[in-house]
Amino acid sequence: MFVSIRDDILMSAGFSSMKEGLDAVGLNAVEVAFGRDFTARGPGADSTYVTLDSPGAVAMYDERMDAAGIRVAALMLGNNFNAPDLDTELEWMTQAVRIAHRLGCVAVRIDSIMTGERELPVAERVKRTVDGLRQVVNATRDTPVPLGVENHGSCGNDPAYLEGVLEAMGDPRVGLTLDTGNMYWWGMPLSELYERYRRFAPHVVHTHFKSINFPEADRERRREIGWKYGEYASTLPDGDIELARMVGWLREAGYDNDLCIEDESLGRHDDAGKVRALRRDADYALALV
Repeated sequence: MFVSIRDDILMSAGFSSMKEGLDAVGLNAVEVAFGRDFTARGPGADSTYVTLDSPGAVAMYDERMDAAGIRVAALMLGNNFNAPDLDTELEWMTQAVRIAHRLGCVAVRIDSIMTGERELPVAERVKRTVDGLRQVVNATRDTPVPLGVENHGSCGNDPAYLEGVLEAMGDPRVGLTLDTGNMYWWGMPLSELYERYRRFAPHVVHTHFKSINFPEADRERRREIGWKYGEYASTLPDGDIELARMVGWLREAGYDNDLCIEDESLGRHDDAGKVRALRRDADYALALV
């Protein structure tokens, strides 16, 4: 295993470049957000976005990241399996998977949030996700990059949805981007969270590594979705979740990809405080791998 960090989280600490930020927190790997306009954050000053719309552009980006000593661990897609123009959406996703392969990524993060999801029954959300994933997987059979559906949002954290997608796909390239905090954010009691981690561990291909520090009286009760998240989101070492247990289950399942830091408590700090928090996150995660 190795430790990475989301580029957006890193850059929220006020660094002038990804290189500066990674050096400051002691890491060298990032998950890069990939836009529908084929843009991705570059490594240089101000981390100017570059467009990866051709093999030559991808090769140049790869060379620049390599020269800066930065590993692109994963691409992060904010896709929508219920998009109005689904064909265009799936073609963009397909090209993103191919670009991830050229960059040597260990996974592509797939979003479970979709338009109108609250009005759709679980079975329909599963079907839309599976239909879309099958098209992308079938179009990229010549690439080995795993696709990790994240437990994300008000509907995507539902275990019935996640289990339905995994069962219907039955494809070794399709697994989970397990966000360690999102089911807790969703309202799941802490002990039940651990049960889910253990069950899902064999399907994890990528992670978002974060935690929450709820008052003790609220940890084992069923809470409303997003309850006081802005107040209680925490750095990794200060959260309720025993992340070492999760890493143990992942290791037992044969997982060898990244623990990707996604500290969403940073908004409560100034830039100096954000840097200190990310250093603590990185040290904590590095000690687990």
